Amino acid sequence: MALFTFKLPDIGEGISEAEIVGWHVKVGDRVEEDQPIADMMTDKATVEMESPVAGVVVRLAGEPGDQVPIGSMLVEIEIEGDVGAAPPPAAETMEAETPGEAAMKGAVAPIAATPPPEPVAAPALEPLNVEPGETVVTHKPVLASPAVRARAKELGIDLAQVKPTGDRIRHADLDAYLLYGAGQGYAPAGRSAKRADEAVKVIGMRRRIAENMAASKRHIPHFTYVEEIDVTALEGLREQLNAGRGERPKLTMLPLLIVAICKTLPEFPMLNARYDDEAGVVTRHGSVHLGLATQTDAGLMVPVIRDAQDRNIWQLAVEIRRLAEAARTGKAKSEELSGSTLTLTSLGPLGGIATTPVINRPEVAIIGPNRVVERPVFRGKEVVPAKLMNLSISCDHRVVDGWDAASFVQAVKRRLEAPAFIFVD
Repeated sequence: MALFTFKLPDIGEGISEAEIVGWHVKVGDRVEEDQPIADMMTDKATVEMESPVAGVVVRLAGEPGDQVPIGSMLVEIEIEGDVGAAPPPAAETMEAETPGEAAMKGAVAPIAATPPPEPVAAPALEPLNVEPGETVVTHKPVLASPAVRARAKELGIDLAQVKPTGDRIRHADLDAYLLYGAGQGYAPAGRSAKRADEAVKVIGMRRRIAENMAASKRHIPHFTYVEEIDVTALEGLREQLNAGRGERPKLTMLPLLIVAICKTLPEFPMLNARYDDEAGVVTRHGSVHLGLATQTDAGLMVPVIRDAQDRNIWQLAVEIRRLAEAARTGKAKSEELSGSTLTLTSLGPLGGIATTPVINRPEVAIIGPNRVVERPVFRGKEVVPAKLMNLSISCDHRVVDGWDAASFVQAVKRRLEAPAFIFVD
């Protein structure tokens, strides 16, 4: 038998460490070659690590939430034969260590697995003196006033079957028993189920989100501008396009909004930019690499539509669906989750009246369309129904002035309210 040390390999993103999101194994488990052993989080994505050998796990690098440096021990596995007989996939990052080598690197020398303690038999309980076939029923003492007991007797109710809502059974509890039966599943009006406190460790994607949002609010002086837009004509156009879309995906508001944004940005280059506050340099980008904030089970992710300015509404619809699906299933590549120059965040049907989105640092602006609602509006002297949507934009006040943000939204508004301008220069 020998110990094989599986070191965390270089995942290829130029990172120096990765976070343990979760283990698929525990000490003492038998693992096979290529069996998943851990999920590791980099700056952009979660990577599943697989065992290069078969054997028994004897040591793990840490707990979920711990950081593991590249090249350091991730897991130790006891294998049959010697270490040389089990070729790792990458010799430079996965090799056996002798105690001397471990000491030279400041590591802890491998330790032998400790066998689990022998199970201790529970003390035998004395048998109850019960005749065969007899059922033993135990009841807690029932607390109730003489009046409640008398009423329960008249109604033929066994007080042991009634669930009290306080320290004793009251008339209201008898009424509830008569209404719901069996004393189960009822509660007086105004009460909700009590839940135990739960401590949840903030790790993985949720910790990345927390760190990024904290850094954005700490470093960026935000301001938000909101404008109401009449999208009645735009919604009518969208319905017509969907009616004749054929095999193409169904259009939402987003592709139309993205085209309007991309056509407006050349007039306002300060919004399609990234600010390196340490170097004091603002880079105004010619291409629009649009981040699309997407909610997933792991938390908020931002896949990127590359060169959004070069795509038509149907191409955007296809790319939006593809990236959202990749993000939600964890299949988005690292290059699809980085490099955005401007972000669009939408809550979809939840919408809301207005939002104040947090900037995706180091970008300088983020745009948030809100829910479309139908309300009466004046057209001349007449009151007519209209479909209205508020559009929010949050900006970095260090590099974007309020006038610029407001002017940009007004220019987008003109295109959306007269949608023919979306398709002409």
